[in-house]
Amino acid sequence: MTVKNASSPPNWDDDDLPEWTEDQFARAQLSIGGKVVRHAQGTLTKPGRPKSTDPKKQVTLRLDSAVLEAFRAKGPGWQSRINAELRKALGI
Repeated sequence: MTVKNASSPPNWDDDDLPEWTEDQFARAQLSIGGKVVRHAQGTLTKPGRPKSTDPKKQVTLRLDSAVLEAFRAKGPGWQSRINAELRKALGI
């Protein structure tokens, strides 16, 4: 049995959907006979956070428990503080 999501609106009807704006139509993908004639441009939702020019990489790193506890004891942002200390140690 499928459980209905509690946040789903009950009994959706096409009449309940908001009308598209001219801008949304202009940016939407256009297909004719199943063939894409024009790809979608951008997104129909609010733009998110801008892409970083130098994104951070996720890694797995093993640290002594005393080192980890010392950084965490200073509160939120401990990962950024570790990054700053490593940069300082490398002179970059």
